[in-house]
Amino acid sequence: MTVSRRQFLKLSAGAATASAFGGLGISLKPTVAKAELQKLKWSKQTTSVCCYCAVGCGLIVNTAKNGDGRAINVEGDPDHPINEGSLCAKGAAIWQLAENDNRPQTPLYRAPNSTEWKPVSWDWALTEIAKRVKKTRDKSFQLKNDKGEEVNRTEAIASAGSAAMDNEECWAYQSLLRSLGLVYIEHQARI
Repeated sequence: MTVSRRQFLKLSAGAATASAFGGLGISLKPTVAKAELQKLKWSKQTTSVCCYCAVGCGLIVNTAKNGDGRAINVEGDPDHPINEGSLCAKGAAIWQLAENDNRPQTPLYRAPNSTEWKPVSWDWALTEIAKRVKKTRDKSFQLKNDKGEEVNRTEAIASAGSAAMDNEECWAYQSLLRSLGLVYIEHQARI
């Protein structure tokens, strides 16, 4: 049997690798890591979805049963088919979204040409947003395009959706945006 130099090097490398890893007791078989969650008896567990990216990792949120509804602990859901209990660094720190003393409790408004933010009420903020959306839509709404085709759209408003919305929320949100005539509708999963 004749063995070329290339074949000899391949066989030597394979034999060296097999003996090195075989001798160290390292197995190259895939293993399954399982997280074991300890249920806090004085809390209520609810499943949720991480809101940071478009992956949609499953979460288990523990909230206090004493009535204040505050989040106590958030961790990955081992039964979720996407992340199987693991979370990225942002997902692992998601607890800070709800339980953060630095988070603003009311909407903040900065007037044009101003350098300072001032707290405003939710009623004022939502009314102001609605007024500005209507004003912009009315000002920019097109019934027909340059070719005379009926388009019924506005190109002055755009939307970037959230990956944390479920199918029903997405449907309602899309219905609202389409009824306003928006054509620039984007989703976080594509950005």
